[in-house]
Amino acid sequence: MVLKKILIIDDEENILSTLKGVLEDEKFVVETAKSGVLGISKLKKFQPDVVLLDIWMPTEDGVVVLEKIKKLNPATVVVMMSGHATVETAVKTLKSGAFDFLEKPIHFDKLLLLLNHVFTLKDLQDENEALKQELGEEDFLIGDSSSMTKLKKLIGVTAPSNGWVMLQGENGTGKELVARALHRGSPRKKGRFVAVNCAAIPDDLIESELFGHEKGSFTGAHDRKIGKFEQANGGTLFLDEVGDMGLKMQAKILRALQECTIQRVGGDELIDLDLRVIAATNKDLKKAIKEGEFREDLFYRLNVIPIQVTPLRERRQDIPPLIQHFIKRYSSGKSREISEKTSEMLALYPWPGNVRELKNWVERACILSKNDLIEAVELEEIEPLGDLEGFNSEDKTLRSARAIFEKQFITKMLMENGGNISKTATTIGVERSHLHKKMKVYGIEMNNSNPGSNV
Repeated sequence: MVLKKILIIDDEENILSTLKGVLEDEKFVVETAKSGVLGISKLKKFQPDVVLLDIWMPTEDGVVVLEKIKKLNPATVVVMMSGHATVETAVKTLKSGAFDFLEKPIHFDKLLLLLNHVFTLKDLQDENEALKQELGEEDFLIGDSSSMTKLKKLIGVTAPSNGWVMLQGENGTGKELVARALHRGSPRKKGRFVAVNCAAIPDDLIESELFGHEKGSFTGAHDRKIGKFEQANGGTLFLDEVGDMGLKMQAKILRALQECTIQRVGGDELIDLDLRVIAATNKDLKKAIKEGEFREDLFYRLNVIPIQVTPLRERRQDIPPLIQHFIKRYSSGKSREISEKTSEMLALYPWPGNVRELKNWVERACILSKNDLIEAVELEEIEPLGDLEGFNSEDKTLRSARAIFEKQFITKMLMENGGNISKTATTIGVERSHLHKKMKVYGIEMNNSNPGSNV
């Protein structure tokens, strides 16, 4: 179930308690504030979806509070309430960004109908945003290399299941985007996708961040906080850089995943969990297990479906279509092209930052290049590409670089195809005789004892 949070700001205690009771009966998560000042403070921490705001309050006018809310977060839906407002006041609040206006005494059926409309609209907006995001995420899934084709098939097969997934790969390869693709293709796609960067949360805050806390549970806990696990209930929880968590926190996460329940810090209530977990890491977790840095039982709990996300240097044939895609995106309607020499140079560069680095390079090139034809030489002083992988510093000709790449590429494809020359030739799109000739030129030898190596 996706939590729907409402903040009520009103100076009348009976209205606060009555509305809170009615809304909590309808399974909303509700917080209250008796003044505009307290309301703004709670807004920052509670981050509600909807604010019910009284217009006439003794300390601060509701219209002023509305303007402050809209400055802090324009997306927050604010519904104004008053028993004495004029038409002019109501119109003023709507012009200031209020979603709607309710007269007191509040009719609960009307309020619930209004909230239903609000959340229906919000769902449509979230869906629209997800579609926009999906278009952006295609950046990392462009290409027809064997590894990218395999990844797309794995996503297609894995997404409809509830199986937990462990994504492994270098930074910049798009692990979170693969996780989002798995969520979009799952039965949980209407639930939330909640991402947690485990490496970015301090050890003393990670329990509160993941499980939430109750008001007064520790110094500074002025309000109840809903943790990431609870936010993801009914949807997908993405634990990024899971290998960077301390052992103490690993034990607590393992228990939560085994028992499918959590407790907020300082709370007694057991909260049932119904979520899919996708974890990601750029570390060798099996090595971390041997070194005592990662729990073996947690690894096998998370590693139900392992998916490897290949670095860009190991799928170089995807670089040209990625370049063309990014040029089209960042050319601002101009007719831009990249020179053949520059395209070949980019295909040879190892891209340690992976697709993210390539995207940034092309965007810079489109902004800084003075001509419609992009030349790397023109940008070298601003952003040099550095040494090419395996490139001899005494021989920097394009012909030599191409030869190095061809040798590495052919060797790798032969290994992937078990030494089968005919299969490799078909895979890379050349005649068998041409592949034989290239192998002879580069001194590539295959083990003749390998079945099918001479086929």
